[in-house]
Amino acid sequence: MRDLLDIRKDIDRIDRKIVRLFEERMHCSEEVAEYKKGTGKPIYDREREQQKIEALTGEVGPEFLKKGTEELFLQLMSIGRRYQYSLLSEEDSYVRKMFKEVDKLEINRDTKVVYQGIPGAYQEQAMVQFFGENISHFTADEFKDVVVAVDEGKADYGILPIENTSAGTVSGIYDLLLNHDVCVVGEETVECNHALVGIRGTDLSKVTKVYSHPQGLMQCKQFLDETGWDQVRIRNTAVAAKKVADDNDPTKVAISSERAAKLYGLEVLKRNVNYEGNNCTRFVVMSKKKQYRGDAGKVSISFSLPHETGSLYNILAHFMFNDVSMTNIESRPLPNRQWEYGFYIDVAGNLNEPGIRNALTGIRAEVKDFKILGNF
Repeated sequence: MRDLLDIRKDIDRIDRKIVRLFEERMHCSEEVAEYKKGTGKPIYDREREQQKIEALTGEVGPEFLKKGTEELFLQLMSIGRRYQYSLLSEEDSYVRKMFKEVDKLEINRDTKVVYQGIPGAYQEQAMVQFFGENISHFTADEFKDVVVAVDEGKADYGILPIENTSAGTVSGIYDLLLNHDVCVVGEETVECNHALVGIRGTDLSKVTKVYSHPQGLMQCKQFLDETGWDQVRIRNTAVAAKKVADDNDPTKVAISSERAAKLYGLEVLKRNVNYEGNNCTRFVVMSKKKQYRGDAGKVSISFSLPHETGSLYNILAHFMFNDVSMTNIESRPLPNRQWEYGFYIDVAGNLNEPGIRNALTGIRAEVKDFKILGNF
């Protein structure tokens, strides 16, 4: 048996040789990029890479080495592609053609904003925080109606909830953004401090029924479980407050915002009845115009991938290679497309940054259904 130090010397010698060969291989990748730049051929050639992997793994014996060889060369080819994308990214005009950089969003007295629900809803609060009190606005019954109004030009901006700290992602919002020609241009976070509200003079010992949105009821479960009241789900916390006000019945209460209680003349019977102290909802602001502010700090994209080993890893490596930090990822199975998945990813950065453009150039070439949802 050889001495460990001798073995390590051989490993160091082999590693140095691998580094020199790797550098030589990257010079070849640079030549390939120049060639493809002149001919217009795509950088990613899936069929060629699969043929190469089959040929290389056929040259080794044990199954472990076959798998290791496959992994090694998949990564080498992936690194080579990312290097080529970085060399050719200036030639990719996708972002410049699709999006316009602006100093600030156009907001004036003629601007129209749409949100789902009624006055007093958290959506309205998010709108007021982002646009101010003196803005022309109207409401829609469903989330889809908000997106359609913006897509059809009936509103300049729309606002929708996208995730909550305790309940997670709001179902269906990402799909609406994907399936309509709209762009996310801003976001707003609202602290959802739920209050128990009722008509003035309500005696809690005589209450029998409480109304709220399903998430509102869930977020106040610890408090409500101690009451024994019937819990009635309703489509919006502000609608719940309005119903209690309209019914004028002291045996009924609602869980809503204090803003809703004030709007509908209700008394705040108990503050902060949600069990989680840091209960916030993030809202996105969308526009028909494909634009982004020069100081925007988050890029949101979507794409689909087959359910294959390493497919998502290779795509996320584009961010790592370009020093881009990912802040959020969501996935879902695609309807009518077995074993394919849609992904929604947020990263820190701006569309005018070379690293972001390089990463998106590579990702767009290697996925299906690619879309930049917005930079905000």
